[in-house]
Amino acid sequence: MSDIAIRVHDIGKRYRIGEKQERYATLRDSLVHLGSAPVRWLARQGKRNSADYVWALKNVSFEVKRGEVLGIIGRNGAGKSTLLKILSRITEPTEGYAEIHGRIGSLLEVGTGFHPELTGRENIYLSGAILGMKKLEIDHRFDEIVTFAGIEKFLDTPAKRYSSGMYTRLAFAVAAHLDPDILLIDEVLAVGDAEFQRKCLGKMSQVAQQGRTVLFVSHNLPAVLRLCPRVVVLANGEVLSSGDAQSGISLYLNSGLGTTAHRKWDSLQCAPGDGVAQLRSVRVHTADGNTTDTIDIREPVGIEVEYSSCPGELRPAVTLHISNEDGVLLFITGDFNNRDWSVQPRSSAVVRATCWIPGNFLAEGRLFVRTAISSYNPHIVHASEEDAVSFQVVDRSEGDGVRGGWGGTWPGVVRPMLKWKIEVNENQATRVH
Repeated sequence: MSDIAIRVHDIGKRYRIGEKQERYATLRDSLVHLGSAPVRWLARQGKRNSADYVWALKNVSFEVKRGEVLGIIGRNGAGKSTLLKILSRITEPTEGYAEIHGRIGSLLEVGTGFHPELTGRENIYLSGAILGMKKLEIDHRFDEIVTFAGIEKFLDTPAKRYSSGMYTRLAFAVAAHLDPDILLIDEVLAVGDAEFQRKCLGKMSQVAQQGRTVLFVSHNLPAVLRLCPRVVVLANGEVLSSGDAQSGISLYLNSGLGTTAHRKWDSLQCAPGDGVAQLRSVRVHTADGNTTDTIDIREPVGIEVEYSSCPGELRPAVTLHISNEDGVLLFITGDFNNRDWSVQPRSSAVVRATCWIPGNFLAEGRLFVRTAISSYNPHIVHASEEDAVSFQVVDRSEGDGVRGGWGGTWPGVVRPMLKWKIEVNENQATRVH
């Protein structure tokens, strides 16, 4: 048996866009035109309107071995979801082909393959049947699926009454627990709370350890680094690179295609948020106000969040989640620590909140910042952006840094400059340093 699970060869997908349509003519208009100028009218009816074409994918080729976990990253519109739809046989490629060796389970959108009128229980069996599972196989995993999804109370409720989070939990549980040979996952971490995201990552890691093949599409770069030894970077529908995860993500970030030190939303219609608060920009800058992607480990760094706030009883506040390249959450901080601001009534305004992280605190490496705007009591998330910005902390092994003259590896998720008291006893005379 071949050790190749997926072979993609020169796949391309073309869509037609911008087709111009004339207004619909009435029967009376048609008869008038037919009576006055039959030849011209018939010619016009047979004439097709011009249309433009766009290639969502072009000349995409790569291979995935059995048991491999492959990450696929790229900006919105790079072709990631289109590629997974082709591999799932939802859509056909315009050119090229893909070889699939094994049974595929896919989670491409929230509730994909679910019937809204069926209950959660019925949808589990329906999804299993679509995956080619026998009833006895589904019975064997049924309790495990329900427990993972956490929907015991709503198991016999029609899926149309599920929240998006319930949909996601059940859909992921079905796709991951019914033993497909190949698991395709597209942004499953985009919906759901932190606990659910941890469960998903743990389950995907377990699936990979069991020797099954996983294709993981996500903008959550720390999660990609944690799960995927290899990544494919897509840009404008083409493969920009295919190789080890660290090199691929570095190329993605440094090429300007990925998360940088400044994220700005020019249109509030496209900005994350709701009627209470909407993100406008997030940026990383130095003490003198310069936006930068690289921070000296000894220097303080500011993370500035600008958002629009509307008046009301809710008091939205900014929360930052700082993670490293391994997906480890270093810490969470929020501007509600400012006591005066936390109790101040909100008005219609543009708010700029800046968090300052002191020098000699963060460890060197690439750090990712998730930005959220939330209200508390009750807890409502108004806006959330995964990996809104990222920046590189550099330790140059010089000056008064923690590293001093040591040039080797310095482990740890933070690198604080702590005070030391040193006492030296020489002939009963104590000197303190």
